[in-house]
Amino acid sequence: MAEFPERSAAGPARPARRATIKDVAAEAGVSVAAVSKVVRSAYGVSPEMKSRVQAAIDKLGYRPDVGARAMRGHSYTIGVVAPELSSFFVTEVIDAIVSQFEGTAYGVTVMLAGADADRQRRAVHGLIDRKVDGLVLVAPWTPFRWIEKVARSVPTVAVARHGASQDCDTVVSDDEQGARLAVDHLVGLGHRRIAHIGQAAGPDDSHPLSHVVRQRGYEAAMRAHGLEPDVIVGAYSDRGGYDAARTALARAETPTAIFAGADVAALGALRAIEDAGARVPGDISLVGYDNIWLAGVKRIWLTTVDESSQLTGEAAARLLRERLDEGRTRAARHTLAPSLIVRGTTAPPPQGSRLPAD
Repeated sequence: MAEFPERSAAGPARPARRATIKDVAAEAGVSVAAVSKVVRSAYGVSPEMKSRVQAAIDKLGYRPDVGARAMRGHSYTIGVVAPELSSFFVTEVIDAIVSQFEGTAYGVTVMLAGADADRQRRAVHGLIDRKVDGLVLVAPWTPFRWIEKVARSVPTVAVARHGASQDCDTVVSDDEQGARLAVDHLVGLGHRRIAHIGQAAGPDDSHPLSHVVRQRGYEAAMRAHGLEPDVIVGAYSDRGGYDAARTALARAETPTAIFAGADVAALGALRAIEDAGARVPGDISLVGYDNIWLAGVKRIWLTTVDESSQLTGEAAARLLRERLDEGRTRAARHTLAPSLIVRGTTAPPPQGSRLPAD
């Protein structure tokens, strides 16, 4: 069956009748429910059944009617709401989510809403109005009680929000441990003046965003070593890291190391340090967090904490599929264990200040 109607010189062709799921079931000699399971890539389908149904789908040119399914309450669409694509980590998480739904009946729609609670609410409402079957909220700044309310009507996974939930699935890294790995590494090299680039706390202390937990981990690790924490509130962006590093460099007693709460901020800090005529790691050591792909580029070679964007996105997609395909109803929490990746931006502190004078 032709997938698209053909046109002729005599005028537009009459559209061929679109194959239905009943046609596929009849062709394959199976039930409509069996075809539905194959189309949804649901668990428990035998290879023989999948082969028969797929052969019928290919022969008939069957494509699920998304509009009709939406009218019945299902669109086989996953909605993802994210702050922005300028964050490499967020982009990599989204890419992993999309890849997990490839080859299934589900499509993925991504909406960008910034770090603004009202914009994120509007994005979620827009996706719900389109009858998405599941939601992934990446680093959402909305109050968590509102997220849980959403999760009671649409299966929802919140990425980078800590704390227990009865309704919403969550995927987080052990951010406190990750910060401790960074501080312990720098202290082990001999650093005592270690600044941290963080950002504003966010909406909800009971279910904090990851950057809040990282800062807490940094502060606890510094005090455990008998050192005074030094937090510079900036933003997880190149400009935020640049400005925060400039603030640190302007002090009478500059830090010998900077731990940025995100790699993108570390890249901005690296630029600021080099613009000031200083060297990394000769004058200042630098540690990031996330292990984005750019951190491993040889010209940068950033020491960082790896929380695996790939595993984060895969876990979020898997939790949704457990809800949609297996019928799980109890909330689940997936915690990733971070690891320290030591590269070329950390070294023992210099003997005396080598920072150039302004």
